[in-house]
Amino acid sequence: MLEVKNLIKKFGSNIALNNVSFSSDQPEVIGIIGRSGAGKSTLLRCINRLNKATSGQIIVDGQDVLSFKGAAKRRWHKDCAMIFQQFNLVNRLDALTNVMLGRLNTQSTLRASLKLFSDEERARALMLLDRFGVAEAALQRAESLSGGQQQRVAICRAMMQEPKMLLADEPIASLDPLNARLVMDALKSINEDEQMTVICNLHTLDTARNYCHRVIGMFKGEIVFDGSPDQLSDEKAREIYGAEADEAFEPGVTSTSLGETPKPEAMQAAG
Repeated sequence: MLEVKNLIKKFGSNIALNNVSFSSDQPEVIGIIGRSGAGKSTLLRCINRLNKATSGQIIVDGQDVLSFKGAAKRRWHKDCAMIFQQFNLVNRLDALTNVMLGRLNTQSTLRASLKLFSDEERARALMLLDRFGVAEAALQRAESLSGGQQQRVAICRAMMQEPKMLLADEPIASLDPLNARLVMDALKSINEDEQMTVICNLHTLDTARNYCHRVIGMFKGEIVFDGSPDQLSDEKAREIYGAEADEAFEPGVTSTSLGETPKPEAMQAAG
């Protein structure tokens, strides 16, 4: 499904990604860990084509997405959805409209600018908001929502694209523990229910161990570990995180039941 081959990304003389290679042939949750500046965000942005790789290949279903241009590149942006630490919602718009904006790259510019969404699109957006526990906030402006609600709205917007892959760049870094658990539970359910690969940059080791089938450790732009969570020793993790090891070993997010749909009362409490 996905093969990253010899990926290099340079910013001037700085090498952000140095010959990065890995592959995934089944739907899984992949956690990318490492200290700040290790290349985690750059890797996701190259996969999504938000950053232009210097060299290498990213093969998805037999096609090199780095070669895509024009309409093919726009289709890849739809197929490879991304959520961000800072949510990237339109604050003055309500949650429902923010979710429907996930359909932008399937509409004409005129239709999108006038927010002319179909009844079917509105129904799907409401269904997604309900699935992830934020239906009651559908008509609230995004800026009035809590951080956890905003991130779940952002997940709904990404799923509105009907993607084939989901990337998450530090999705819980600015959230309290309860909202962080709800967001990670949501990502886990997407992997299991849609059989979709989810690649997620994470800072705490506990979260990666509790939610990921596989962990990739990065250090100075290179992959220095690639294996299952139980193969990642504390000693190796300390090598990966370096000076940030103490922070990374702080208690992370624990799911009581991996893949369990978040309970409505928990979602409401997190609102």
